[in-house]
Amino acid sequence: MNQNQLRTQNQNRDRSVATAPAGASVRFAGVVKDFTGHRALAGFDLTLHAGEFVALLGPSGSGKTTALRVLAGLESTDAGSILIDGADVSTLPTSRRDLGMVFQSYSLFPHLSAGENVEFGLRMRKVRGEERRARAAAALALVGLDAHYDRFAHQLSGGQQQRVALARALVTEPRVLLLDEPLSALDAQVRVVLREEIRRIQTELGITTLFVTHDQDEALAVADRVAVMRAGSIEQVGAPEELYTRPASSFIADFVGLSNRLVGVVRHGFARVHGASLPLLDPSQADGAVSVSVRPEDLEFGAAGAPGVVLSSSFHGSLRRTRVRLDDGASLVVQHGARLHPSAGDRVLVRFTGAPVSVDPLPSPA
Repeated sequence: MNQNQLRTQNQNRDRSVATAPAGASVRFAGVVKDFTGHRALAGFDLTLHAGEFVALLGPSGSGKTTALRVLAGLESTDAGSILIDGADVSTLPTSRRDLGMVFQSYSLFPHLSAGENVEFGLRMRKVRGEERRARAAAALALVGLDAHYDRFAHQLSGGQQQRVALARALVTEPRVLLLDEPLSALDAQVRVVLREEIRRIQTELGITTLFVTHDQDEALAVADRVAVMRAGSIEQVGAPEELYTRPASSFIADFVGLSNRLVGVVRHGFARVHGASLPLLDPSQADGAVSVSVRPEDLEFGAAGAPGVVLSSSFHGSLRRTRVRLDDGASLVVQHGARLHPSAGDRVLVRFTGAPVSVDPLPSPA
């Protein structure tokens, strides 16, 4: 790229950033959505602050895409309200909610160039030709595709097509950006690059963003806050670090990151498990039998600990995860440095580092 092209790209990007509006606040208030025989949203409550990037995370069927679709106006609500900057938009059509949307499928018009695809929303808003083309060029520059204005979809890679879809969503300068599994159809390496680009652009523009994903790594990597859904409502919402280090339940501990589930007993604010006494994340937990969630990085091999045998060990770049079956039959995963390479059949001792744990009461015997 020569200096003139670089200067033009920077000018286009600066123009796009400068004209972008401030993000809007969004509030779901007691939203209920029923489908035949199924309640997809059960009194759903969530607030997105202006300019915030919030990820909706959850297993299939948890209601995360339904929440996005009711915000978009693509599904009606059966109860509750949706407010954007304090105004109830629950009964407004999609076209009047001032939203930008990017979906898993790129949905580009194959007979239009990248630039013409980006221009489409502006054309529907009766924006004149010269301004329309300038704004489309600025949006493509923002996503790093200023040199691809005249290329058609079949001439673009999957990642490039999704960038065009993102530019098309941003060019109308919406108050809120909605992203529904936008990276799930891409290769792993492309996904990482594009999710970082989405976060960069969102930060530059200050646009309020709701990002739906089932991929915990994506959610934890890009979001200001993550809302974990289960059965149509939010199980826990907080900063990524908070959800990982202070899960509110075993469901959160299992879904956000890896977790070992072990049987233990709570006594006076500590969990006794395999001979170790571990502090509780919630010291108010009542005494009794519990299921204890222990992160793999909170276990280590040592000269003392619970005896067991290595079942397998997998390489993950800078670390390894080794599965061990303890002599009492319990199975767990230990995360450790990659230089240590246990082999299947090795005898080992596993100790707890003493990190606080989350627990769930076990049902009393009948």
